[in-house]
Amino acid sequence: MDQVKTGELIRRLRTEQGLTQKELAGRINVSDKAVSKWERGNGCPDVSLLSALAAVFGTDIEVLLSGEIDKNEKEKGDMKKIRFYVCPKCGNIITASSEAAVSCCGTKLTALEAKEAQDDEKLKVEDIGGEWFISSEHEMTKQHYISFVAFLSDSNVMMFRQYPEWNLQITMPLYRYGRLVWYCTNHGLMYMDLKP
Repeated sequence: MDQVKTGELIRRLRTEQGLTQKELAGRINVSDKAVSKWERGNGCPDVSLLSALAAVFGTDIEVLLSGEIDKNEKEKGDMKKIRFYVCPKCGNIITASSEAAVSCCGTKLTALEAKEAQDDEKLKVEDIGGEWFISSEHEMTKQHYISFVAFLSDSNVMMFRQYPEWNLQITMPLYRYGRLVWYCTNHGLMYMDLKP
């Protein structure tokens, strides 16, 4: 932790919320002199105070430790660049439209890297009169299954949750173009591009 950078960030976050040093100190049960000391870069908050500080500022501990808030560049609305995170413990699916610090069940997650599906891995897509019918012969057991399928276009995302022992069968509106993305519990994230 760089105490000068962290102190500057604490001051900035405090003033953005319209808090005095005394008000901030009262919320986390320290003296206003301690807050003043941190903001001048003459000391750091004790580790035991970081979660309370993060809660007051609506941020996370990593931001306080780094002393910086990274602003994500806009992705220009291209939802095909969405990032998927899957918790290995509970199976929770989390998405983000740009870089993000994501954690679940006490584990920091990294964005999944999608690989292009080979012909034998692709989902079956049929035009059934103005709709797409998507299916697969993929194994759907408790140990090995596709947990979700998502359709991505430039401006939207549709996600279809799947469960073990279901047959993978999805009906969705026919779009001009887009990308199908799915997550296999054994083989990871895959994709294929769709055109009618």
